[in-house]
Amino acid sequence: MARILALEPWYGGSHRNFMDGLVEHSQHEFQTITMAARFWKWRMQGGAVTLARKTREVIEGGFMPDVLFASDMVNLPAYLALTRDLVPDVPVVVYFHENQLTYPLPEGTERDYTYGYINYLSCLAADRIVFNSSFHRDQFLEALPLLLRAFPDYTHLHSVNRIREKSEVLHLGIELERHDLYRDPVSRAARERSGVMTVLWNQRWEYDKNPEGFFRLMNRLDDSGHRFNLILAGEHFKEQPHEFERAFERYADRILHYGYAEDFEEYSRLLHRADIVVSTSIHEFFGIAIMEAIYCGCHPLLPSKLSYPELIPDSLREPLLHAPLLYDTEDDLFRIASDLLSGRERPLPEASLRGIPSRLDWDRHVDAYDHILDDLAGLRAGAGHVLDHGVGELRPT
Repeated sequence: MARILALEPWYGGSHRNFMDGLVEHSQHEFQTITMAARFWKWRMQGGAVTLARKTREVIEGGFMPDVLFASDMVNLPAYLALTRDLVPDVPVVVYFHENQLTYPLPEGTERDYTYGYINYLSCLAADRIVFNSSFHRDQFLEALPLLLRAFPDYTHLHSVNRIREKSEVLHLGIELERHDLYRDPVSRAARERSGVMTVLWNQRWEYDKNPEGFFRLMNRLDDSGHRFNLILAGEHFKEQPHEFERAFERYADRILHYGYAEDFEEYSRLLHRADIVVSTSIHEFFGIAIMEAIYCGCHPLLPSKLSYPELIPDSLREPLLHAPLLYDTEDDLFRIASDLLSGRERPLPEASLRGIPSRLDWDRHVDAYDHILDDLAGLRAGAGHVLDHGVGELRPT
């Protein structure tokens, strides 16, 4: 069993859930150093100083790590520079939940490449780089040369290949079986008899999830005479898209829930009350909320792009006895949703839906993470481990 020091300066939301799940299910011994999930730019710029100070306290307390496990929010070179006297030969893995180079921005906003460059430097400093989806990895590696070419000289374009060589994909682990506690087959059977389906939104209430596209669909279905109920859940902040307020005014008598679910039980019961989950997202590096909804029996309607295709088994991409799960255009989405609500198409059976994300449950999935940590701990056990910065020759490129 190896000792893992986990660094998470953004300990909230999906980052927190992931870290807690990994620590709980891994066979290894973890010590976590975390910071509150606020002021994300300051976390990336200055968080390394706090993480380094806390690392000193942990090591002075007797915990000497075999592996460092950092999230993408860590300024890894700064952290390592501040802790080189403490952990000079400890191998490092960085896990990318998101990146600041390809994350979509609101209209009219210019990208500050400072934070994408921090991600790049962290990749150079790490021994192993893990992305939460193939889409995420490929998009980031395609964007890196564009970033580097923006500089006048010493661009180190060749370093992208070095980063690619030490990169891999490992989907997120999710606490799925916990949802089984709140499964209610009697309620689902009653809804099926009523003929009125419930459509779920359980993603963040932000621009990158494209709520405008979602409510454009719902309004079009309503104008066409379709009956449905709505559950509008998901995390939201002080400033939220105005589409939700307009939807509340239009669909108040058909909204079964509106707003953030305060605890896991409430959230899980909402997922089990729904029949269809729709994503109109313009950005998705993975899709935890969608995977949870599918596990709870919601037929997904997802864009055939971003991370979604790799999460849907090939055998279900060409449906025969059920409605499609992926769509290409808004017209395709409307047609499929219309067929489901009218009964012309059948949703995928609940047992098949649950099987789509079941491999991601932590009890099954944690072995893949432990394998990476075993490998890295073995590096330290071997002689002469040196961090692979991946820069190569210092020459203009």
